[in-house]
Amino acid sequence: MFLDIDIKSPEVKLNYANKIFVIGSCFTEHIGGRLADLKFSILQNPNGILFDPLSVSKNLISYIENKKYGADDLLYLNELWQSWAHHSLFSGPDQQLVLNKINESQEKAHQFLQDADWMIITLGSSFSYRLHENGVAVANCHRAPGQWFEKVLLPTADTIASLDLAIHRLFSVNNKLRIIFTVSPVRHIRDGVIENNRSKARLIEAVHHLVNKYEKLYYFPAYEIVIDVLRDYRFYDIDLVHPNYAATEFVFEKFRDSFIDEEGKLMMEEIRKFVTAYRHRPFQPATAAHRQFMKTNLERIQQFQQKNPHLDFSKEISYFSA
Repeated sequence: MFLDIDIKSPEVKLNYANKIFVIGSCFTEHIGGRLADLKFSILQNPNGILFDPLSVSKNLISYIENKKYGADDLLYLNELWQSWAHHSLFSGPDQQLVLNKINESQEKAHQFLQDADWMIITLGSSFSYRLHENGVAVANCHRAPGQWFEKVLLPTADTIASLDLAIHRLFSVNNKLRIIFTVSPVRHIRDGVIENNRSKARLIEAVHHLVNKYEKLYYFPAYEIVIDVLRDYRFYDIDLVHPNYAATEFVFEKFRDSFIDEEGKLMMEEIRKFVTAYRHRPFQPATAAHRQFMKTNLERIQQFQQKNPHLDFSKEISYFSA
């Protein structure tokens, strides 16, 4: 028995013809990852995971401007070249390779944003970390000494101002873009229980201010679904911080029901069967039954691909053809 929650659906919903840009906290990747698995056209977190609104806004503007990073934008720490604006996935011992990887990602994000149809932004925390030496806000601390940083709980007005600027810039280069905001239900308990709730409250207030201001902005209540609808520790991992598989699936189902159009939902169900079959690993691959399983799925995917040539089933076709 769950509480009811009223989720406002947009007048125009997502479908498989759309390009979707996904950015923000680790919970972003639950929604973005599921959409990518189901063959939606997705570009997800070009800088890696971003938690606070200043980092999200700053990096969105860098994609719009197609900023090119140089050696002066990197630091050498823990035997690796690192960027304060990027996740450690971009770090490495070779400075030029790190820059190449960053700038390739920048270019890809810049191009994708020009004709993206939707953007999903998931904010995780109102806490921002700034370097003491110059006051610059960083997106990732890379395990640098804590005394290098000042931890700031962003005022709601600052969050609104930074996101408002990014949204204005986005609409100036792509006026068809629609944006879905969510607030991550992941608890940032290292900040403290009370501090985490203050942080989330500021994000929620800022997002609703922006959604009320712009026509093409929408709110998906991922935070409220986990905290107020599921509201039980059986829906969390052992750390009692991250929603578990059952919770993230429940949230994704609510997202699908509210934000995906009817044709898209039907296609999702068909594609889900292909993805499940692709992930199946047999105990007896040499049997006639398994060969028939492979043949049947290959034929079904090829037929579906012919009807939907804009979708990429190359890895599945390669697997079932083996």
